[in-house]
Amino acid sequence: MITASRILILDCGSQFTQLIARRVREARVYSEIHPPTRSVEWIRAWQPTGIILSGGPSSVTDEGAPTFDPAILDLAPVLGVCYGMQWIAHAAGGAVKGGGRREYGRAAITVGEPGGLFAGFDAGESSQVWMSHGDHVETVPPGFVATAASSDNPVVAMRHVSKPIHAVQFHAEVHHTVRGAEIIQNFLFGVCGCVPDWTPGHFIEEEVQKIRTTVGGKAVICGLSGGVDSSVAAALVHKAIGDQLTCIFVDTGLLRLHEREQVERTFRQHLGIKLVVVDASERFLAALAGEGDPEKKRKIIGHTFIDVFEDAAAAAGEGAEFLVQGTLYPDVIESVSAKGGPSATIKTHHNVGGLKPDMKFRLVEPLRELFKDEVRNVGRELGLPEEMVGRHPFPGPGLAIRVLGEVRRDALDILRKADAIYLEEIRAAGLYADIWQAFAVFLPVRSVGVMGDGRTYEHVIALRAVTSTDGMTADWYAFPHDVLGRISSRIINEVRGVNRVVYDVSSKPPATIEWE
Repeated sequence: MITASRILILDCGSQFTQLIARRVREARVYSEIHPPTRSVEWIRAWQPTGIILSGGPSSVTDEGAPTFDPAILDLAPVLGVCYGMQWIAHAAGGAVKGGGRREYGRAAITVGEPGGLFAGFDAGESSQVWMSHGDHVETVPPGFVATAASSDNPVVAMRHVSKPIHAVQFHAEVHHTVRGAEIIQNFLFGVCGCVPDWTPGHFIEEEVQKIRTTVGGKAVICGLSGGVDSSVAAALVHKAIGDQLTCIFVDTGLLRLHEREQVERTFRQHLGIKLVVVDASERFLAALAGEGDPEKKRKIIGHTFIDVFEDAAAAAGEGAEFLVQGTLYPDVIESVSAKGGPSATIKTHHNVGGLKPDMKFRLVEPLRELFKDEVRNVGRELGLPEEMVGRHPFPGPGLAIRVLGEVRRDALDILRKADAIYLEEIRAAGLYADIWQAFAVFLPVRSVGVMGDGRTYEHVIALRAVTSTDGMTADWYAFPHDVLGRISSRIINEVRGVNRVVYDVSSKPPATIEWE
């Protein structure tokens, strides 16, 4: 990515690493996450404006713990976060010790030296941060000074006296650190001298040129789901290559109510993009028959998608060589250890880890380095209607991962109706824009109820609604009780086969947003 400024984030295994990238981009500075194994030569060639070393679960003295060539400290300004701070202290000759001063959760720090990372703070000022560490810096290395302390640790931030090397023991990237964004921006602009040029318009301009160079005059197909990601990806590729693109919308039988009709109307009438609709519902349901494991369901769907695309492209005589997908950065991060780094795999996304290894298409993934809100802004810049770019996320595997256990046609029909009522009531209450994602889940259990003076033994529907900024962390949404009651009453009264509705009050982490 050609920008005036770019921040290299080296991933030491923290589940917060992606949030560092998110906070940097919120400041309109481009960032990428890479593994700690990147060589000094590679980093020098990448030409970072600044380098951030993430947190991680290891101790710096552990065998196999992430480590770096100390020469990276002279390549660009450096910010160490948690484990990153401990590595800097250890590598530069300070003392790092485990135990004794462990800190987890909210903590108060006292700023000892305003300026640098703490520009805008007052000396002696107290500020809330988020700690998550067992080891701590006992003694700062030669040439460094402590710049902040907590009641349990005298060194929770430090800097080099003459080099642009800074470090913090706390996680500035999480929202619980009250002035964390300010601290990160002080590093970006005050220490690194970054230019805030990471904008939707800049991204579109560069990505259009990249797509044209990659594709040339070849035919391209796009797997269109109707969701935000694939819609923006299709519009972006269409801007680059026009009628070389054919969108293929697959009716998997796993769609929401009236989804197919809405997609056909939007893309044919409003966007003028070539669209082929394939009804493959029987094929998907047959492939999923008897399978209840969520990981296997995702992979079955991913493989079947590719099979359908290959058949559709052959039938249309397009001779397509490229397949466009709306893969996002969180998909990549959750599906694989970030670009070879040590972060843990959470789940396989059907369009990342679930693709067939022998598929004939070459992938075009123009949104692969973007977070969801960045995708929405790109869509707006491309002129897509707000009802499209403002939609809640919908998973590529569709309702298959919202029917827990085996995917059955009767369960899908019940879920479709319940989900439609749920979203209808959310919109009627004026709450849709306040919620990151809302959906219903069909549970593989029955419960006893009473309807019309008679005993029932029917299905249970769970409702999920969360607030989030990027999908990497999320809190459950606190509905007004009257709205939740109205939703429950309508589902039970109008959806035959349901006699109980429950609401999910789990945050991410420890839960994920989707149930499967």
